[in-house]
Amino acid sequence: MIYTITLNPALDKTVVIPSFGVDQVNRITQVRLDPGGKGVNVSKMIASLGGVSVAIAALGGMAGEQWKQLAEGCGFSVHVIPAEGDTRTNVKVMDPVRHTNTDINEPGAPISPEAMLNMITWLQDNVQPEDILILSGSVPASVKKDIYGQLTALGRERSAKVIVDAEGPLLDAALSAKPYLVKPNHHELAGYVGHALDSREALMEAAGKMLQAGAEHVLVSMGPDGALLCWMDGNHGMRHFQVSAPPVSVASTVGAGDSMVGAVAYGLEQEMSQEEILKLAVAAGTAAVTCDGSQAPDEERIKALLQEVHVH
Repeated sequence: MIYTITLNPALDKTVVIPSFGVDQVNRITQVRLDPGGKGVNVSKMIASLGGVSVAIAALGGMAGEQWKQLAEGCGFSVHVIPAEGDTRTNVKVMDPVRHTNTDINEPGAPISPEAMLNMITWLQDNVQPEDILILSGSVPASVKKDIYGQLTALGRERSAKVIVDAEGPLLDAALSAKPYLVKPNHHELAGYVGHALDSREALMEAAGKMLQAGAEHVLVSMGPDGALLCWMDGNHGMRHFQVSAPPVSVASTVGAGDSMVGAVAYGLEQEMSQEEILKLAVAAGTAAVTCDGSQAPDEERIKALLQEVHVH
C-alpha cells in the first residue's frame, strides 16, 4: 500500500484573472476548486496511473469536510486526522496575459499533540514491509519540525520505503533517519547547499551531499530541463541518470513535482526499473503542467508524453 501524508492541506481555489494587478479591481473569468496539499496531489497522480493509495490528512471544519469529499472523488480513500479549526483555503491567481502564477496562502490549522500521537499509532498498526510512505509539504506551526524524522524512522523500522519532498528543518530531520528517496527541485537543492547550481556537475555534487546526509536516492526535478536521479553504488561510487523533458504549453505548475513523486511511488510498487520509473516521473510531471489548477493529468496524456522522454 502507498500512504501519503498531508499535515497542512488546503482547499485550492484557482482563479483566472487576465492582466492581474495590485491596487486595482480584478475580475475573475474562471474558477476551480481542488483538494490541495502536496501529499494529496501525490495521491491524485497515483490514482491517474491506476494505483491505490490512502491519503492521510489533517482536516477540520466545513472546509475540511468539503476537502474530504473532493479528494474521495479523485479515486482514493482519506484517513482523517482531526485539526483544531477550519482547513485553510489557498488562492492561486493565474494571469494568462502576463503569464504569471500568484499564490495567496492561509496559515494551516493547528494539530494537537494527541492527534499527532494517534496518527503515529495508526501508522504503526497499518504500515507493512514493502509499503511506501510519502512525506511531503509543510506542517502547521503546532507540529514539531522533527516529525518527518520520526515518520521516516517509523517507516524504516517496518521495512517500508519512505519518500520525502520537503525542505529546511523538515528535510534535515528526515535525512538523519535515512529515507529511501528525497525529491528536491533545483532551487531547493541550491538552498540546501547554500549556493547557485549552474551546471550538471554542480547539481550532482549537491545531490551527493544529500546522499552523504542519509538519502539512498536523490531525485532532482529541473522543470523544463527534466530530472536527475543520483544514488550510491558500492562498487562504482555515485551514479546517475538524467532525463530530458518534452516541450509543452504550460497551464499551471502547481503539483508538477508532486506528480513526479506519485509516479515514482507507483513505479516502485509496480517493480519498474530505475530508468522506467524516472521516465514515468518526468512524463507525469510534464503532463501535470498542462493541466489547470492542481488536478492530475489523465493516464493517456502521460503515456503520450512518455514516448518523448529520453534517458541519458
